[in-house]
Amino acid sequence: MSPVLSLFASLVGRLADLLQPLFHTSATAAAIVLFTALVRLAVHPLSRAAARGQQARARLAPQLSELRGRHGGDPERLRRAVLELHAKEKVPPLAGCLPGLLQLPAFFLMYHLFSGSRIGGEANELLGHSLFAAGLGGRWADALEAGGVFGPAGAVYLVLFGVVAVVAAFTCVRTRRQLAATGPARPEQTLPGMGAMARVLPLMSFATLVTVAVVPLAAALYVVTSTTWSAVERMLLHRDASAAGSPATAG
Repeated sequence: MSPVLSLFASLVGRLADLLQPLFHTSATAAAIVLFTALVRLAVHPLSRAAARGQQARARLAPQLSELRGRHGGDPERLRRAVLELHAKEKVPPLAGCLPGLLQLPAFFLMYHLFSGSRIGGEANELLGHSLFAAGLGGRWADALEAGGVFGPAGAVYLVLFGVVAVVAAFTCVRTRRQLAATGPARPEQTLPGMGAMARVLPLMSFATLVTVAVVPLAAALYVVTSTTWSAVERMLLHRDASAAGSPATAG
């Protein structure tokens, strides 16, 4: 892990040097945001594929309804029929999870980079960098001890919490609408666990608030940037897909 962290630290440092004329003392924070955007660009093709998969599942809704009517009395047979339908139409049920899973290594690298006092046997100089009054290696608890909720460092977290809350509410509403539009009336009759997932999934976006509060600020910046990107990306991808499938554009 140490060689990887050293290489990653060098990358963040180089990005910060490039951004320093624009962002001055917050250049490292800006470099983290830029790095996150580069990661999201790298996984964007998978996000597009996930959006296409969701649109395909929406098109399967009539066939799923027919299967429920035909096999409603036999849950096991219904589950097999649904899985066979997804396989036939080449619609992987969990394709939408891939972009998030592939970002986990980058998040953990950011977490460890700003959690340790030494990298490759040398002092971790990145811990001395900050976003305004909040250290990139500090946590919300440190900001509270330094000046309270409304102190200079606490104010940075208040802004981040505000951004996360707005994005989470937006994502929650969109997810509920998409599940209502693409999911069956009784999802627990199709795939195991889908009923619970349909209830819990829209609320998962609010878990980001807890993450931002407990991880180092650098990792929190990664999370906030990535979730904001995800919300905008999904809105644009689904809007483009809907426009492409509308009668006006199809003709």
